[in-house]
Amino acid sequence: MNLHELYPYPEQRAQRKRVGRGSATGQGCTSGKGNKGQNARSGGGVRPGFEGGQMPLQRRLPKRGFKNPFRVKYQTINLYQISRHFPEATELTLDDLYTCSCCNKNAPIKILADGELSGPVTITAHAFSKKAAEKITQAGGKATALEG
Repeated sequence: MNLHELYPYPEQRAQRKRVGRGSATGQGCTSGKGNKGQNARSGGGVRPGFEGGQMPLQRRLPKRGFKNPFRVKYQTINLYQISRHFPEATELTLDDLYTCSCCNKNAPIKILADGELSGPVTITAHAFSKKAAEKITQAGGKATALEG
């Protein structure tokens, strides 16, 4: 095998467009920018979303909804996940819950009630649903919430 036998062959490779190097190149004279105008100038052109002075689309459409900047976004873990990842555990802390790869590290955790616990477990998390807290106490464990 030689260099000239490698694929893609030299004639199949796209050539770089040599702009502004004379009329023989096919991109001479105005360098493919047309004649005069804002887009022909150096540094010219319009910003994204500009529609030639017409009211742009992002301003024509109405604003909808409300985004609460103080909303707490919890990572959720169900009871069946806890019983699957920690079958013999009697006490679970936040670090244990973060290591089970059910949620992102350092995000607030909320325990939900889907599933059952096999035995008494003391769980520490940021929040619990009412049903989850009931199920944990019925199994003989304790639900300790870190936030109100």
